[in-house]
Amino acid sequence: MKKEILIRKAVLNDASKIREIVNNFASEGKMLPISYNQIYERIRDFWVVEENKKIIGCGALKITWKDLGEIRSLAIIPSKQKKGYATKLIEKMFEEARNLGIKKIFVLTYIPEFFEKFGFKRISKSKLPHKIWLDCVNCPKFPKCDEIALMKFL
Repeated sequence: MKKEILIRKAVLNDASKIREIVNNFASEGKMLPISYNQIYERIRDFWVVEENKKIIGCGALKITWKDLGEIRSLAIIPSKQKKGYATKLIEKMFEEARNLGIKKIFVLTYIPEFFEKFGFKRISKSKLPHKIWLDCVNCPKFPKCDEIALMKFL
């Protein structure tokens, strides 16, 4: 059977699958959990990867400031990893960022090596604008954030 791969903007009906994928990784301590409320509020930020009409991955590009964006909730189900889907998804988000006029993208992650392959460089969290920490107040790890910050200039 030929694989049909589609990377598209998420719609409201995708929320439960996005939550399932992200929270499976969160339960293993590999990323932060996400609620339905967070997904619905940010559905326009999300992209999904479909293989044969089944969602197998997701990621979000959040605008945080006039020239700054953040990649969040990037995840591909384990059985579909290492097949280039995350790369294609990141490339779509880079394209969207450029079209929006975003000059810098940052990530907060537990897997910095993955993002370094795309040209992200480790930075001190103190280099990020205070505005981004508004989301952190609701994080279960606040104020003891153990994620690693990385930045890429487009």
